[in-house]
Amino acid sequence: MNTFIIEGGRKLHGAIEPQGAKNEALQVISATLLTNKKVTIKNIPDIRDVNNLIDLISDLGVTVSRESTGTISFQAKIIDTNYLSTPEYRQKSSSLRGSVMIAGPLLARTGLAIIPKPGGDKIGRRRIDTHFTGFSKLGAQYDFNPETSVFTVTADKLKGSYLHLDEASVTGTANLIMAATLTEGDTTIYNAACEPYIQQLCKMLVKMGASISGIGSNLLHINGVGSLKGCDHLILPDMIETGSFIGMAAMTGSELTIKNVSYDNLGVIPDSFRKLGINLIRKNDDIFIPEQDSYEIESYIDGSIMTIADAIWPGLTPDLLSVLLVTAIQAKGSVLIHQKMFESRLFFVDKLIDMGAQIILCDPHRATIIGHNQKIKLRGTVMTSPDIRAGVALLIAAMSAEGTSTIHNIEQIDRGYQQIDIRLNAIGARIRRE
Repeated sequence: MNTFIIEGGRKLHGAIEPQGAKNEALQVISATLLTNKKVTIKNIPDIRDVNNLIDLISDLGVTVSRESTGTISFQAKIIDTNYLSTPEYRQKSSSLRGSVMIAGPLLARTGLAIIPKPGGDKIGRRRIDTHFTGFSKLGAQYDFNPETSVFTVTADKLKGSYLHLDEASVTGTANLIMAATLTEGDTTIYNAACEPYIQQLCKMLVKMGASISGIGSNLLHINGVGSLKGCDHLILPDMIETGSFIGMAAMTGSELTIKNVSYDNLGVIPDSFRKLGINLIRKNDDIFIPEQDSYEIESYIDGSIMTIADAIWPGLTPDLLSVLLVTAIQAKGSVLIHQKMFESRLFFVDKLIDMGAQIILCDPHRATIIGHNQKIKLRGTVMTSPDIRAGVALLIAAMSAEGTSTIHNIEQIDRGYQQIDIRLNAIGARIRRE
C-alpha cells in the first residue's frame, strides 16, 4: 500500500492543466469493441482505472498500440469470448467499476457478455438494474449467479425498442447507446443521462457511422446500423480535476491558472464554487484564480443557509461534492452539502473533523460545514483514502493544514488522478510518495 506524506501550508503558483476525462475515457475505450476497424483516441489519462480497462480489452483480443503520450489506437478485429469464462477475466473485471460498460458493445457485437459484479469505490450501493433491464427490452436474456456474483447476458438478435430508463444512469445510458448502435431497427432512450461525456461518446459513434439524434438532451433516437468504421477521437479535459484544482487554490490561498479546461463543458461547476465566495475568472479557455485572503459563502435571498446538492446533468456532478465540502471548511459562513446519490460518500468527514474542521454529519447524505474563515488552520494528521474523490478532498485538506499529514491507500487517488503528486509538486506543493 502506497502513502502520501504532505507538508501543509505551502502556496501554489503558476499553471496546471487537467488530464483527459476519466469517465469519458472508460466509455469511448469500451466503444472500440463495436468495430473491427482501427480507432485512435487522444488525451487518454494515464491512471489506474483506465489502464486496467485497456489491459482487460487487450486480453479479449483487441490490438492496442500506444502511438504517443496519451494517444492509443485500438483495433478489435477478433474478440475472444472464451476469455470471458476464465478466472483471470473474472478477477480483473470485478476489480474495475468501469468494466460494466463493455457489456453493451460485447452484446451487440458477439451476442454474449459476461460481467462479474463490478467493484470500484466504497461509496454505497451502486445498482446496475438500468443496464440489464434495458438489454432485456432490446431482446437479450440475462442471468445472475449469486454464488459467483456473475451476470451473463445473451442475445441471438437484438431489436430496437423504446427504453424509458428508471434513472438517468450515466454508465447505463452509455451501455444502452452502444448496444443500440448495432441493433436492428429504431431505439428511443428517454430519461437518458446527457453529461458532456455521454455527448462525446455519441459524437464519436456518429463519426464511426452510427445514426444518433437528440445528442445533449435526455431523449435519444438511435437507428441501428449493420457495422461501424474507425475514427479519431479527442477526449475532453477532466471537469473533476478542474474542480479539484479550484478547491486547492482556494484552500491554500494561492494564485493559480488552470489551463485548457473546455469551459463551455463545465456547466454549473464554476458557479458552484462562486457560491462559496471563490473568485474565478474565465480567460478564453483557462480559469484564473487570484489569491484570496478569505472567501464568503453566499446565502439565499431570504437569508437562509446555502445548500449545495448534486443532481443529474445539467445539475452539479456528485463527483465534486467532496471537494466543495472540504473547500467550505475555510470559507466564511455555513453551507449544507447534500449528497443525494450515494449513502456512504460523506463518511470521510470524520477525518476532517480530526483535523479541526467544524462539520456536523446530519445523516449519511447531508453534512453542515461551519467555515473557519481562515481564522483556524487545520492540523496535520494520519488518514486513509476510502475512495477517489474523498481521497483528493483529504489531499486538499492536508495541503492547507499546519504540519505534516499522511494519507494511506493512495491507490484510490491514483485510480482517478494522473501523477497527482508530481504535477502538484511542480506548482509548489510538497508531497512525497512512499
